[in-house]
Amino acid sequence: MDLEVVTIGSELTLGLTVDTNAADLCRSLSAIGGRVRRVITVEDAADAIQTVVGEGLARTGVVVVTGGLGPTHDDITKRAVADLLGRPIVPDATLRQQLEAWWARLGRAGEMPAANLSQAELPAGATPLANPRGTAPGLWIEDPRGLVILLPGVPHEMHGLLEEEVLPRLRTRAGDPLVTASCTLRTTGISESALADLLRDIAEHLAPTTFASLPTGSGVDLRLTVWGVPAHAAAERLAAAVASLRPVLGIHCYGEGDEDLAAVVVERLRATSRRLAVAESCTGGLVGGRITAVPGASAVFAGGVIAYADHVKPRELGVAEAVLTAEGAVSEAVVRAMARGVASRFEVPCGLAVSGIAGPAGGTPEKPVGTVWLCAVVESEEHTVRLQLPGGRSWVRQRATQAALDLLRRALAPG
Repeated sequence: MDLEVVTIGSELTLGLTVDTNAADLCRSLSAIGGRVRRVITVEDAADAIQTVVGEGLARTGVVVVTGGLGPTHDDITKRAVADLLGRPIVPDATLRQQLEAWWARLGRAGEMPAANLSQAELPAGATPLANPRGTAPGLWIEDPRGLVILLPGVPHEMHGLLEEEVLPRLRTRAGDPLVTASCTLRTTGISESALADLLRDIAEHLAPTTFASLPTGSGVDLRLTVWGVPAHAAAERLAAAVASLRPVLGIHCYGEGDEDLAAVVVERLRATSRRLAVAESCTGGLVGGRITAVPGASAVFAGGVIAYADHVKPRELGVAEAVLTAEGAVSEAVVRAMARGVASRFEVPCGLAVSGIAGPAGGTPEKPVGTVWLCAVVESEEHTVRLQLPGGRSWVRQRATQAALDLLRRALAPG
């Protein structure tokens, strides 16, 4: 089943609001066998709406639209589509009763603004889709030109209607469709180009399953996709592809789907019955924040020291003044001492330390902005790495945090 998706709103075209609805729709529609041929965003203008909906009907016969169903003057989607299809707008008594009941549940019976009455109107012949999360119902419009589905633009309302009203109807309409399905393997500590070299010889063996690399600030995600197959076969093919890729990716792959690196580290600490403390300079608590965001982290995380100023490093972490003076705060010797010192202070077997120059100032020819030293101590073993990270201050700090967690994950790896 081919479809087009239209998201409507001047707040989207002005860049004031991030369009999450389009991604949500594409994921959900693809999962039931829909093939989204085009996604387009237009402003709150009747001619623009009519143009893209008309084009979508001509190309695919099914158009899913979000936005512009509210009660204000700029909510014009319903009327624009009705005019396009040559349908009058008519009142609906049931929708009016539902609106009045909504306001009554809010404890404001009899106070419904007159503007909301427009939400009890619909294009003649349209089927309303119940929206228990808001006042704007969805609309299902069967027409000789094709099917138009109108959904509210508020993301949680749109998603609820999509799951409860739209997808079941589309599944029935499509019968037993062929689906497109994807899964993701997450890597870190390896560049996109190095990953491409690693996977160069395996692509043909995975066909017809395809993969694409998606670089992020924290690593490179590898998205695997199967196209146009029965649902049961899609799951089998993706599982087989993952089984083939995992050994090739090796230590660089830390998880699947939305798995977070910090959660992987917490689980590995738990599995090895170890506890951790962190010492941070340039990251200013970001490492500890990532770890404590994981439910259950208290079982393995003792605490941390933000040793931002140089005089804090000797006082709180036992870094020798002579080493600090001779080597500088951003150095292998100092970061080793920080990791050992924080592990000793909190009486735990694992210490993780970060020291770097996040910028925009503070760099030197020998240690330019983006220079970061990391150290992970596991029992008596020390693992250090020097990085030269690109980007502005925020990017350096985020990447240093991810790299520190990855260093510890690798140090905790079995074997």
